[in-house]
Amino acid sequence: MTGSIEQGASQVHGSTHILHFLVRIPRPMETVWPVLSTPEGLEAWFTSVDVLEPRLGGAVTLRDLGAGRVTAWDVDRVAEYTMDDAGRLRFHLEREGDDASILRFTHEFQGEQETEARWRARFERMIAFLGA
Repeated sequence: MTGSIEQGASQVHGSTHILHFLVRIPRPMETVWPVLSTPEGLEAWFTSVDVLEPRLGGAVTLRDLGAGRVTAWDVDRVAEYTMDDAGRLRFHLEREGDDASILRFTHEFQGEQETEARWRARFERMIAFLGA
């Protein structure tokens, strides 16, 4: 089984854009979680991390998106980063059997800075990095 990006959706509510993805990853949650929640993991497929305090309220600075705060943190399941200028990114990881995971991703932002295609490419890099 290979990883797949099964669903990508974009919604606009006024000036707020919301991107949703469902990504199936044939790797256990314990393998996928560090890719979403550590500087080394995020740098491997998404962007360089200057600061990441892995706790609710912790500081986060993602090189391509700017500075913000960790607004949700449930170890092994949920990492949410709310960036001052780039909106809210939520990674929600779920177990799918013993050897696979499902990532439910949401990016809520103002303006036009992100696209469904850019996130799809990022998730393809993540799947490749995980060897899925």
